[in-house]
Amino acid sequence: MSANVIEASKVRFLAEPSAARSAPAVTASLVNGHARLSAGPFNWDADLPPAVGGQNVSPSPTAYLLGALAGCAVVFVHDTLAPELGLRLDEVSAVARCTADARGLLGMAGALPDLGDVAVEIHVVSPEPADRLRRLFEIWQERCPVYLALVKPVPVQATFTTEAGVARSHR
Repeated sequence: MSANVIEASKVRFLAEPSAARSAPAVTASLVNGHARLSAGPFNWDADLPPAVGGQNVSPSPTAYLLGALAGCAVVFVHDTLAPELGLRLDEVSAVARCTADARGLLGMAGALPDLGDVAVEIHVVSPEPADRLRRLFEIWQERCPVYLALVKPVPVQATFTTEAGVARSHR
């Protein structure tokens, strides 16, 4: 069924390229001392570990970044690429990892806040020939938007606005 939907999408997008374009957005707000994230009908929370000021009540933004990478590996490989290529996959899993130094988040001398050693391991169980599975991996590397955003970073426009608080008196 997925292959039929994908093929119908390709036909539609070829005829109407604007139908393929989207502009996803995630909004974050402070709720109970941690971030409440929203995208369409979905809501989830993010927090930091206590060592850097958080409450550790939700996954960290770094965990979500790694989750986006591992998640894109699993669902894009399984739901899009395998049907498109006519491959049978019995299992797909992924682990994304990185290194981090909390001292960098705290602005301590000699430490960077950057993530390092970012890696993703994708594991598939399949009766397909190794060369076809290698090609699946190559195509994933060419087309996974999360992977591509990490290996070929796009410029990020960051803005910061402020608003003066309004003092209220209580009588």
